[in-house]
Amino acid sequence: MLTVLSSAFIAGGIAACGAVTATHPFETVKIRMQLQGELQSKGHQPHHYRGPFHGVSVIVRNEGLKGIYRGIGCAYIYQVLLNGCRLGFYEPMRTTLSSTIFKDEKVQSLGINMFCGAASGVIGAMAGSPFFLVKTRLQSYSPFLPVGTQHTYRNAIDGLKQIYSSEGPRGLYRGVGAAMIRTGFGSSVQLPTYFFAKRRLMKHAGMEEGPALHLLSSAVSGFVVCCFMHPPDTVMSRLYNQNGNLYKGVFDCLSKTVKTEGFLAIYKGFLPHLARILPHTILTLSLAEQTNKLVRKVEGLVL
Repeated sequence: MLTVLSSAFIAGGIAACGAVTATHPFETVKIRMQLQGELQSKGHQPHHYRGPFHGVSVIVRNEGLKGIYRGIGCAYIYQVLLNGCRLGFYEPMRTTLSSTIFKDEKVQSLGINMFCGAASGVIGAMAGSPFFLVKTRLQSYSPFLPVGTQHTYRNAIDGLKQIYSSEGPRGLYRGVGAAMIRTGFGSSVQLPTYFFAKRRLMKHAGMEEGPALHLLSSAVSGFVVCCFMHPPDTVMSRLYNQNGNLYKGVFDCLSKTVKTEGFLAIYKGFLPHLARILPHTILTLSLAEQTNKLVRKVEGLVL
């Protein structure tokens, strides 16, 4: 099991880094859209960033490629920790529970799959929360079209130092509750949906193991994940980016947002999120299948 865990962790981390390189610009746009018009009533909200492609063009035009890729270093570290844990712990947890409850590790139970997906995601979110915090603040910063609270960090290390010196260790884990809920929601459906779609496509469409099957299964998984996790993702972005105690917690942020800006405010930035998460999920899960095989081959040769 230790070998399986280590290979899945490495494969998941490598795959996620490849995916985040391609999708990071849409993540930057999504965060800025979630923050623009924060706690401002309808009719008084700015619309600097109107969608995924408009947002990318605005940022690149005003800030260059550096602006659209703000926080990429933190994103890499976060993705290694999050997806390494999520993909690394999922299968060992699932087989252990299936063996314990059904006496057969090959049994596929939706309840067990969702629980293991959520649990592995929560572990990853806790491990990577400080890096996602700094990443969010770096991405929200703009010298041209600022939205939300602006944090002037020179880089990721400077951000971590400033937060630690002013707020202590607790400051580095600001908003971790929202991160756990958000990732738990997404992870509880990502891998179960992926494997469900994969089995159905093999059974009903006659598809065989290969890139095409991985691509379609990942696309289905990505869409479902985005629908489930976007509202807590919006809350998390605002909790991470706040200065002081604008929000007391997850539910306070949710209620203030809906009360002031309307229910649809929790779906601000949905399209850039979808534009990010679809290719990100496709690349992560598809690359994970391939890198997992490669890592196991290397382990077989070395061990």
